[in-house]
Amino acid sequence: MSNNRNEPKTETIAETDNFLAWKAEEPDGETTYHIELNNVTVHFFEEEWNEFIQLVRHLK
Repeated sequence: MSNNRNEPKTETIAETDNFLAWKAEEPDGETTYHIELNNVTVHFFEEEWNEFIQLVRHLK
């Protein structure tokens, strides 16, 4: 019997034809963020994600 409390709750943040950003609410309460770039996935903890978003905002 599967215990759903051990499964992360995932949500798509943004998606294009080639890229996907999503987040996961982990069973331990941690939120992780993920960016899929073709065959590469980059994983971030929340603090890293916030810093990454600041970096992206400077790219405009």
